[in-house]
Amino acid sequence: MAGFDDQGIFFSDNFGSEDQGDDGRINRTAVQRRFKDFLRKFHDANFSYKYRDELKRHYNLGQYWLEISIDDLASFDEDLADKLQKHPTEHLPMFEAATTEMADEVTRPRPEGEETVQDIQIMLKSDANPVAIRNLTSDQVSKMVKIPGIVIAATGIKAKATKITIQCRTCRNFVPNLEVKPGLEGYTMPRVCNTEAAGRPKCPVDPFFIVPDKCKCVDFQTLKLQEAPEAVPNGEMPRHVQLYCDRYLCEKVVPGNRVTVMGIYSIKKAGPVSKRSRSTKVSVGIRQPYIRVIGFEVDTEGPGRSTGAPVTPAEEEEFRRMAANPNIYEVLGRSIAPSIYGSADMKKAIACLLFGGSRKRLPDGLTRRGDINVLMLGDPGTAKSQLLKFVEKCSPIGVYTSGKGSSAAGLTASVHRDPATRNFVMEGGAMVLADGGVVCIDEFDKMREDDRVAIHEAMEQQTISIAKAGITTTLNSRASVLAAANSVFGRWDDTKGDENIDFMPTILSRFDMIFVVKDEHNENRDMILAKHVMNVHMNAQQVTDQATADLDINTLKKYVGYVRNKCGPRINDAAADKLKNRYVLMRSGAKQHERDTDKRTSIPITVRQLEAIVRISESLAKMEMKPFATDAHVDEALRLFQVSTLDAARTGNLAGVEGFTTQEDQEELNRIEKQLKRRFAIGSQVSEHCIVQDFLRQKYPERSIHKVIFLMMRRGEIQYRMQRKMLYRIK
Repeated sequence: MAGFDDQGIFFSDNFGSEDQGDDGRINRTAVQRRFKDFLRKFHDANFSYKYRDELKRHYNLGQYWLEISIDDLASFDEDLADKLQKHPTEHLPMFEAATTEMADEVTRPRPEGEETVQDIQIMLKSDANPVAIRNLTSDQVSKMVKIPGIVIAATGIKAKATKITIQCRTCRNFVPNLEVKPGLEGYTMPRVCNTEAAGRPKCPVDPFFIVPDKCKCVDFQTLKLQEAPEAVPNGEMPRHVQLYCDRYLCEKVVPGNRVTVMGIYSIKKAGPVSKRSRSTKVSVGIRQPYIRVIGFEVDTEGPGRSTGAPVTPAEEEEFRRMAANPNIYEVLGRSIAPSIYGSADMKKAIACLLFGGSRKRLPDGLTRRGDINVLMLGDPGTAKSQLLKFVEKCSPIGVYTSGKGSSAAGLTASVHRDPATRNFVMEGGAMVLADGGVVCIDEFDKMREDDRVAIHEAMEQQTISIAKAGITTTLNSRASVLAAANSVFGRWDDTKGDENIDFMPTILSRFDMIFVVKDEHNENRDMILAKHVMNVHMNAQQVTDQATADLDINTLKKYVGYVRNKCGPRINDAAADKLKNRYVLMRSGAKQHERDTDKRTSIPITVRQLEAIVRISESLAKMEMKPFATDAHVDEALRLFQVSTLDAARTGNLAGVEGFTTQEDQEELNRIEKQLKRRFAIGSQVSEHCIVQDFLRQKYPERSIHKVIFLMMRRGEIQYRMQRKMLYRIK
């Protein structure tokens, strides 16, 4: 049993040298004492001992961690900070031990049942300049590095043993409390059991197994960090690096966050060699790098998922003052994409989309969505994509995709095999990643029809259901959709009416506001616009500074996030009454319009549109942080709805040809068409020459007759037969 007093036998230091004497141990205690002095004595100019107080506060809240700035440590003891940066693997455990001792001192006496002091985790932060992932070389191994990037994948939380107890299979002897190194390196088990009891055969080789009940474990999680898109050289693919974080660093960041990571650049053994290749001996000294994280900083600026920095009381005061401003609605409308001239109503609609209505959960378990969806249809060159890009930047969570490059699985969710475990795993697409934010879809009309159908459920029920490969599940996608599309003919053609819109009524009724953006020719407006564009190009920086005099993008982002969390207004009785009457009027107006033009409009007015107006009213109340939406809000919501969806529903048909024909000509065309339809029944055919002669006898101009025949052919109501001599009526 003599061997058991000395636990050093079972420890194999793979890279360490053998001759470390006692001087290392003395040095270690001295370093630990210096760390403790730093925690005890470090103060700022006002003599507030920040780390000591913070440690006590965290410990009493049950959060056993402390964040320390390396710059503070360097100002206290330059040599110590240098040691910590050069040899973090040795010094960090000492720092944590010193912090635990310090915690023991500041929290005495502790209440009953909590006498044992908990281990404290140290997180480090620094103001040093970060290094790119590409510049990490072998010189930095086991030194401290700071790298920026985007987290793109995270595993679940697993457990890793810090101390293990092993037992011999034959003689049942325990070897307690063996230290396991932190990080992704494993532990090599001792090969032989050296207990020599009398009269018993020697234990065989490799007799030990781990006793799970007697192990001490910590949580850990591995993340995948991709370098920031700005840092990737032209024409290269972004690089990745694996991150390992444990204890309180787990679940600190989610995929999509932009982070700056402080960590130790470590190495692990290369993965198991595949069964096919026999060359296992080649990769003896090859190690794969990964980073052991000792501190995260999440960037809140810029696009991507910012979890939202906590709002300070001063900012809250500022937001309340902003909400009390009577024309906050106008200010917000002007703050959206200030470098784009005009389209005020569209910007106001986008402001409504950013704030959103109130999500309602009914007593029977159903929910009504609170998010507002907006569709912009129109000519090229009307700054639709720029608006989309701006919204992606200033919404709390923004995802931007383009129509042609998006498939149904990429927008909703996909199921694929995990190469490591061979199980099916599910990955959420754009709509799931943007849960609680905005999905911007550009080129909406270029999407394939079956891909567009995948969005239906996400837009109205706000869930995504999947039943593939043995996985049946429902994911949340509480996101607003902002889509931009061109008309079928590239530009909006007024003579074609409804044919400009190539969408099914099913998807159109899910959009709360539909804007038709036309590139009108108007000399005064063109002058102002040209002047504005030239200004932007000549002195970009100044113009944007002047233009954003209302709210800068960061304030807007914070205000949107704050209001969305804090405020959920409802509509009041008077406003509800007014809405009810207006809805009935709208329905009858649409019906009358359909009766006049003898055809159904492709943009329907349904109960969904009524709910849309309710949501818009609520979002207007939300901007002012009011608990109820009043008459004024409903009036503005109705006006927005009028200029967007109702105008879009009325465009086109044959009534939208004002730019090309006068009102009398228009009536004449309608008269010819009615007479033509009376003239020959569905399924019959008549010679074209006969018809033209007939109408000419009634003194109609020949040009109008041919135009009507052409229009009816475009709509598929008549066909040519017999070498274009006969007309055949289909519908």
